Amino acid sequence: MSGRLSVRTGGEERSDSGRDRRHVVEQRLIRIDEPILRVPQLAIHLAEDRKGVELNPQRHVNAVWGVGSGSRSFLAHMAERARVDITDVLGFDLMTHDINPSRLAGVDGELVSAPRLDNQATCYAGLEAFLATGPEGAALPVLVLFDHEEVGSQSAHGAQSDLLLTALERITLATGGGREDFLRRLPESIVASGDMAHATHPNYPERHEPGHLIEVNAGPVLKVQPNLRYATDGRTAAAFVLACAQAGVPLQRYEHRADLPCGSTIGPMTAARTGIPTVDVGAAQLAMHSAREVMGASDITDYSAALQAFLSTG
Repeated sequence: MSGRLSVRTGGEERSDSGRDRRHVVEQRLIRIDEPILRVPQLAIHLAEDRKGVELNPQRHVNAVWGVGSGSRSFLAHMAERARVDITDVLGFDLMTHDINPSRLAGVDGELVSAPRLDNQATCYAGLEAFLATGPEGAALPVLVLFDHEEVGSQSAHGAQSDLLLTALERITLATGGGREDFLRRLPESIVASGDMAHATHPNYPERHEPGHLIEVNAGPVLKVQPNLRYATDGRTAAAFVLACAQAGVPLQRYEHRADLPCGSTIGPMTAARTGIPTVDVGAAQLAMHSAREVMGASDITDYSAALQAFLSTG
């Protein structure tokens, strides 16, 4: 279990009017790397068809966290572990996380088995590339890590918010530019929207486009979709192809099966909100959105190298 608690502290601050007092609220981070929660599934012997269980999110994913916990609430336990009084906890943002460590897998350690590869792998590769890239002439590299991508991006700091536009305009103003300079720079910029890509599953090859088979440890993935579920177009695709060539890494091209619904990314959102030309890219993985996901170990290095080249030449 990890997240943050909004905690009322003992301090007070006087308002501008000086007529009343407001309690100070602090954000306390909390992380418990212990198996305190477990969602037990129904034994297959008790399933109606003995083949599996169709989960109802209201009834079937309640976690077990103890037997003799008595009347103590789970939030009270969180407050105790954070060493704060439960009466001072005014709000919270908590989530469960897999406590099993990420590790290399496979006979020769060619794979990475980890939780949340989608999209922590992109965050890692992007940050590594950003730290290795300096300003090149008039170009200024920018790294944006949005929150709430998997739940719709509609938040104050998600991809559908004004966060990116506001930050870019403030950067322009801080470097001596004005509003007109900001508006001119948007279409002259380019975005690589990074999100993990589906590798062709060896047990379900029929779920993939046969003309575009994707492998792990075979390089970054350029994602294209004619109905604009991905934001890639010919011009932005060319920019990423050149970046991979400069980095000396192989490139794969992903197309979704035309007769299956295609997921999307924040790439189209970013392109629509900002007007910046955008290319959708990623690294190949298996078991996307599972508790444990799998990707190629060498793909992380190649992905980072491609993004670094993109930032340097974009």
